[in-house]
Amino acid sequence: QVQLLESGGGLVQAGGSLRLSCAASGRTFSRYAMGWFRQAPGKEREFIVTINWNGGYIYYTDSVKGRFTISRDNAKNTVYLQMNSLKPEDTAVYYCAAGLTPTDRLESYDYWGQGTQVTVSS
Repeated sequence: QVQLLESGGGLVQAGGSLRLSCAASGRTFSRYAMGWFRQAPGKEREFIVTINWNGGYIYYTDSVKGRFTISRDNAKNTVYLQMNSLKPEDTAVYYCAAGLTPTDRLESYDYWGQGTQVTVSS
């Protein structure tokens, strides 16, 4: 069992930056691939990025490449999402998720956080 808690969301102007954190409970965090997803109002939850257990494999969706950076610290049971050059279309609730495989498939993740709101003003 893994429990996930996101933090770091907030209101930022376009072009600004935010750093999201996802803290995991349990001693098995390093076994899991981690993913970040987001869901805007009225839209389906969408994949952003995934990272494997040791950071050796990372995959971004095209819309965030070059702007967002994922990293993880297994000693701290935490995964991070550094978001730069934010755009109004990045506004959404951001979720972290844990699963056995680093994939863009939402259904492959077994554990989810409660989400953190990111709002980017124009």
